[in-house]
Amino acid sequence: MTDKTIDLDQHRGMAAQKATGLRRLLAEVGANERALRLRQDELESHLVAEPAANWHEAAEKARYLLNLFSNTVARRRPQATEADCGRAR
Repeated sequence: MTDKTIDLDQHRGMAAQKATGLRRLLAEVGANERALRLRQDELESHLVAEPAANWHEAAEKARYLLNLFSNTVARRRPQATEADCGRAR
């Protein structure tokens, strides 16, 4: 055996290299999405663990929920425009 590694991508065609790069990128995106979901779950558990102690905390929790809702609506309706939200362009 040798300690020198071989870059197999050099021995493949450009299309195969692009396909490999795309698969690697998709795997990375999937891993990032899972990590983000875990962090969001932790945050949401923390937010619902106790009621807000004051108006500032209540506003922060409400802001998080509104942002979460707006992102969900935006994903479901990608064609939504500012006019849909009552704002003129």
